Amino acid sequence: MKLLLVGASGLVGSHVLRRALADERISAVVAPSRRPLSEHPKLSAPVVDFEHLPANAAWWQADAVICALGTTMKQAGSRDVFRRVDHDYPLAVAKLAQQHGTPSYVLNSAMGADAASRIFYNRVKGELEQDLAGCGFASLTFVRPGLISGPRQEFRPGERAAEWVLKALGPVLPRGMRVNLADNIARALLESAIAAQPGVQVVKSNALV
Repeated sequence: MKLLLVGASGLVGSHVLRRALADERISAVVAPSRRPLSEHPKLSAPVVDFEHLPANAAWWQADAVICALGTTMKQAGSRDVFRRVDHDYPLAVAKLAQQHGTPSYVLNSAMGADAASRIFYNRVKGELEQDLAGCGFASLTFVRPGLISGPRQEFRPGERAAEWVLKALGPVLPRGMRVNLADNIARALLESAIAAQPGVQVVKSNALV
């Protein structure tokens, strides 16, 4: 199986990449990225500008796409930039992959994704899911984690505090409200890509604990 992975340098994406490279069911991984990735015999990692993706690149054709692209409002600096990274880039990848015959797309979305939400973050995630549903993939999966736990390159004090609280309360919280480990999310993304169930599938946060 040939896998196209975007967002491989991020927290969840790096776990997906590690798992995919170690998985005998995956014969090749193409991971277009803004910066070079470590070399591996199964990995092709073209450096790309997501503002100007190479529309005719042969590597858009794959058996499945996993999208783990994403940023934060702090990193983005504005709503416009956040929307571009969390909505426009994943949608552009989807359209190019689908045009080249890739039948399956798996998105790392978010709990609360809702195109009608008053919360900007949830609304952007929901609008992306809605737009992806119109792309024509034979198999489309939305993995919707809650708060993601794992070592990050940047320090996020608000998320770190919330993570500590939720971990402490974990035993008494409903499964859907517990912290989701990045590696659990990565496993769900990869297994969804391999299974490629027909139609639209949703993997909720309570399945990621």
